[in-house]
Amino acid sequence: MESKNIWIFAIVYSAIQHFASSSTPLKRPRAGDPFDTFPKNFWQEFSSPFTDTPEDEELEVTETTTHEPFPFFADPYTTVNVSTQLGARVYLHCRVNDLQGKTVSWMRRKGDELALITFGRHTYSGDSRYSLEFEEPNDWKLLIQYANERDEGPYECQVSSHPPLVLLVYLTVIVPHVEILDERGSSTPEKYYKAGSTIELQCVISKIPQPTTYITWRHNTRLLNYDTSRGGISVKTDMLPGRAFSRLYIANANRHDTGNYSCTLGNDITGTVMVHVLNGEEPAAMQHASGSTMSPILSVVLFTVIAASLFAEMLCQR
Repeated sequence: MESKNIWIFAIVYSAIQHFASSSTPLKRPRAGDPFDTFPKNFWQEFSSPFTDTPEDEELEVTETTTHEPFPFFADPYTTVNVSTQLGARVYLHCRVNDLQGKTVSWMRRKGDELALITFGRHTYSGDSRYSLEFEEPNDWKLLIQYANERDEGPYECQVSSHPPLVLLVYLTVIVPHVEILDERGSSTPEKYYKAGSTIELQCVISKIPQPTTYITWRHNTRLLNYDTSRGGISVKTDMLPGRAFSRLYIANANRHDTGNYSCTLGNDITGTVMVHVLNGEEPAAMQHASGSTMSPILSVVLFTVIAASLFAEMLCQR
């Protein structure tokens, strides 16, 4: 109440001063004037709108609550498709931000069952081809070495938050198709060449997701790609998107070139053909084919002779 009386007194005093200044010159306050003790900005504050706030009214205080950062995947998707080639090594990536002490696990889903592969940085799978590699700052990578067809399917990267975060990764293992053709583009398990001719084989490989591996030709166990001991051997390979095409030429073929020829992609995918080099003799397979074509002819002739004999015998009896 005392502060309210002071404000009222100040208002009255100000009005008197204003009235006096209109008729008499402004005089400096006398020494000892009680308003000398007022702050210099008193009248500036006084001229602003005045609000009488009850002393017993409490100011409302707004309280704010700070929540801990919630883990989230760095990539803007929760489902990923990954393709790899048979026999290759492949990484499944799981990038997590603001982990805040939570744990990242990799699971393998088979139907309704989940099999634990890794938990944190530890690997619990009995398959030694699986391992966890952490790459700073946030990538929990699952490594699968020598991928095979059994590795194909869904994998889950889980974060132990509430509720848990789940990243679904579907792995597809592509098995390339290898086929060996002859110079006419025909596929056959065996091929015959005359001595002195040129052996020409074509290796066609399809379904290659990443054509970065090499193609090798072998005669039995001998590597032919860089063979200079025999001479006359040439290998030409074209790596194309999703497929590969390789040709093997062997000039002036001889009996020593007889054997099994294989075309291999990397270390796993192989096609084979058996090559025979002949010195003018007829291949046994062709002889067998000739014999098999003569059998029906002989059968027809024999049947005709027997039928004619029976018919002649019936005429004589009449």
